Amino acid sequence: VPFGRFDGAVIGCSALALIFWIVAPLNAVTGVLMALVGGLHLVRLARWAGDRTFRERLLVILHIGYVFVPFGFILHAVAVFGALPPSAGIHAWMTGAAGTMTLAVMTRASLGHTGQALTASPATQGIYAAIIIAALARVAAVVLPAHSDLLLHIAACGWLVAFLGFAVAFGPLLAGSRRRALAVMGVPAPAR
Repeated sequence: VPFGRFDGAVIGCSALALIFWIVAPLNAVTGVLMALVGGLHLVRLARWAGDRTFRERLLVILHIGYVFVPFGFILHAVAVFGALPPSAGIHAWMTGAAGTMTLAVMTRASLGHTGQALTASPATQGIYAAIIIAALARVAAVVLPAHSDLLLHIAACGWLVAFLGFAVAFGPLLAGSRRRALAVMGVPAPAR
């Protein structure tokens, strides 16, 4: 669905909720606003018909990354009412949405700007899996404090694998060694 009034309204409501979050982070009004905005973002995401992107992981990852936006709002709403620590929503936004979207855009832009096919190689899909695991483990470390040590280690390793994996898989491509980059990503080099 093209960007429209509904999308603009969701962004405006998000800005309002975030202002309340800055001014009175644990106020009941903030909690209600956060829950409503989380729901609006879920509706917005549903309108994008993400089920049609399953064949191409470069697109699927954008939808997965965006899921962490409403997830963060909803987690903070739950935290306002005492069921979770307030940092749960922040980790969903930062590790989940920001981390996942950053890698998604980095991989897509790297392929596009170097003239490669816009498709996710097995290495790219591994990078995506690692960042999703890192994000879920980081949020779970807050939600399940009894297991936080293990979950924090999983999150750190996932983060490291994702970004180091990007450097290994895409570094040669970005540095100009196309043949080496394609081999690392598991894509056969074109014949000369």
